[in-house]
Amino acid sequence: MQVWYASYGSNLARDRFLCYLEGGRPAGATRTYPGARNTSPPTADRAMTLPGEMFFAWESPTWGGGIAFYDSGAAGATLARAYLVTEQQFADVAAQEMHRPPGEDLDLSTVLSSSRHDLGPGRYESLHLVGELDGQPVLTFTAPDPEVLQRNSPAQPYLEVVARGLHETHELGAEEIAAYLADRPGAGPGWDVEALRPVVTAALP
Repeated sequence: MQVWYASYGSNLARDRFLCYLEGGRPAGATRTYPGARNTSPPTADRAMTLPGEMFFAWESPTWGGGIAFYDSGAAGATLARAYLVTEQQFADVAAQEMHRPPGEDLDLSTVLSSSRHDLGPGRYESLHLVGELDGQPVLTFTAPDPEVLQRNSPAQPYLEVVARGLHETHELGAEEIAAYLADRPGAGPGWDVEALRPVVTAALP
């Protein structure tokens, strides 16, 4: 079976997401990813909007600041990009997000039947069923309890990747992207629209 993996943070940028499949280090990151057992590219990808809110939190050793999480129970809308991958690829992407070595399949029966499956207490260990595209389930992952995560401003390299992904996927301009990112909880007073505008503009092709 194939599934759609819905990304809402740095994986909005295709070249960054491919590091989870092919292996490699994204620009601006400090971590090199081993890649998936199946390194084939996604069969398709699609822009979509998820109900709920993306926010910035934690202190990422990979990016040096807050990173994106998803609160499915919050009001609002989250811009996302869905990649059509195999179940095995999804498992390997999830493992790398959880800072585990890839190589073990995931039992998706619980999330597919109950819309949620908490695999553990880690930052990306809660699987969510967030929709369906072309008859295939759309899955994402986030923290089991978004409320306990300390909101934290992201570092500029991370914002640049997210901005590029929003432009690629949703064809937004710099002003729209800056407004969207500034409005995310955790962006903080340091990343208002005025501060984000030149960062986003420089990140876009």
